[in-house]
Amino acid sequence: MSNGEGCFAYRQGALHCEAVPLADIAARAGTPCYVYSTRAVLERYRAYDEALGDLPHRVCYSVKANANLGILALLARAGAGFDIVSGGELYRVLKAGGDPAGVVFSGVGKTAAEIEYALGQGIHSFSCESEAELALVDALAARRGVTARGALRVNPDVDAATHPYISTGLRTHKFGVEIEAAFDVYRRAGALGHLRLEGVSCHIGSQLLDAAPILEALDRLLELVGRLRAAGLPIRHLDLGGGLGVAYEAETQAPGIDDFIAGVRGRVERRDLLLMLEPGRSIVAEAGVLLTRVLYRKRTGSKEFVVVDAAMNDLIRPSLYRSHHRIVPLREAPERGTVVADVVGPVCETGDFLARDREMANVLPGDLLAVCTAGAYGFVLSSNYNARPRAAEALVEESSWRVVRARETYEDLVRGESA
Repeated sequence: MSNGEGCFAYRQGALHCEAVPLADIAARAGTPCYVYSTRAVLERYRAYDEALGDLPHRVCYSVKANANLGILALLARAGAGFDIVSGGELYRVLKAGGDPAGVVFSGVGKTAAEIEYALGQGIHSFSCESEAELALVDALAARRGVTARGALRVNPDVDAATHPYISTGLRTHKFGVEIEAAFDVYRRAGALGHLRLEGVSCHIGSQLLDAAPILEALDRLLELVGRLRAAGLPIRHLDLGGGLGVAYEAETQAPGIDDFIAGVRGRVERRDLLLMLEPGRSIVAEAGVLLTRVLYRKRTGSKEFVVVDAAMNDLIRPSLYRSHHRIVPLREAPERGTVVADVVGPVCETGDFLARDREMANVLPGDLLAVCTAGAYGFVLSSNYNARPRAAEALVEESSWRVVRARETYEDLVRGESA
């Protein structure tokens, strides 16, 4: 088994992250525990950056995919920009050493306090999603005596062909301004005195296994850019968002970054535009696993259950999206054979599962498992449901590793509360 560009692999029967046996991390950090590979994260970021080459560009990592300070610091040192959707994400980026001048603030519901915070930090630009938001950014910038830069998020009405919860590019979705109305919005925004609307932005969805919808959206955006420039509007950058998917299942074919970027470059070159991309999942998903320990084996009628110490509060994607994550043992034992079972956690919900009717290693209580491709939308979506402390997070670099988020304690559960 391997994923994350070969950064997770068996060596002499033991699953490693880079050069570290994952069982060593489980023994010292406990379970559940998220483990991330430094090499995998940087390889995927650099794949974008290097494929874009001399094309004016900025790769802005989508913080919502994985907001751990250790991951953000890695990317900041590598020169990444950041795509944020809240004031809290901006705070995290700054704590990790990120440059505010490389930050794009996206999101449909920015508050006045968040906008003021971002203006005070001097971020690159706002990706605005309504005329009301344009007016608010302009007013708050005027009060501070500054001029903000922005882009209008345009909804190109392109079907991303992904899970409906993470599809964002149709006219029925809450995001952006319909492309048919965008030209008039830009013209009216020209009267704003403290917001320069000099970009066009778009994001049609996440976990796309075919890059064609993104390229179709790009073609529509470039047509709009041409119209805006012909009308004398100074459009300087184009933000294509993110969305490239990853192979959660072995038989899935994910888009290649090089091939995708080649399609983008062929359309954008010689247009005098700064191209901005906002990848998240495709940088960190394969760079992480969730370690968990088998607690019990249970059989009910014809149903076999593997009960583990990780639950839907640790990784909600299987319950929320019916998503597939490979689950493999940390120690190979082929002599035991396989079993078809549901992998379930301790949370008091029937929907608490990590896999259903999965053929997997015939594991026993005490065995350790890795839930694969868990580096994106894993810990960031975790909760304290059932008063469960959230998991630890660890970061591996070659033969060393460190805890980059301590496991929560019972005291953490009640911090800020009073009886």
